[in-house]
Amino acid sequence: MAEGQRETDNFAAESLGNQFVNSGIMPRLLAIDYGTKRTGIAVTDPEQIIATALETVPTHKLFDFLKDYFKKEIVEGVIIGMPKGLDNQDTHSTSAVRGVIKRFQKEFEGIPVYEHDERFTSALAMQSMLMGGTSKKDRREKSNLDKVSATIILQSFMESRR
Repeated sequence: MAEGQRETDNFAAESLGNQFVNSGIMPRLLAIDYGTKRTGIAVTDPEQIIATALETVPTHKLFDFLKDYFKKEIVEGVIIGMPKGLDNQDTHSTSAVRGVIKRFQKEFEGIPVYEHDERFTSALAMQSMLMGGTSKKDRREKSNLDKVSATIILQSFMESRR
């Protein structure tokens, strides 16, 4: 397990009570591809097998979106793409992402946050969209790229836990 992370297999039961475990409701994971203008969001299915693009929200509305989402769905953990350069050094965006993580930890104390390397996710997202037959018009829509990038971050995180 990476530094700063904790085991979360029974997080929902520990923090939200046994009502969810007894009802059979399974928690999801949520990933964030943070940007200064737009933020891509992806989630797992309740069994945490498949990562799916959820939404791209204007960054200034991110925390409102998360508050609403957390009222509807049980989330076991949040994965945030951490921008790093090819040399593994911080980029111009890294400090902004760290600020979002601090705010998230204040506003949503019971939900653990995991940083995950987001290098190459935009290029992989574009490649995925091309291979999937996404139209040129839809590929030009940056919000689509953001949520596909969040999906790639989430899928990579899930694979790293196996």
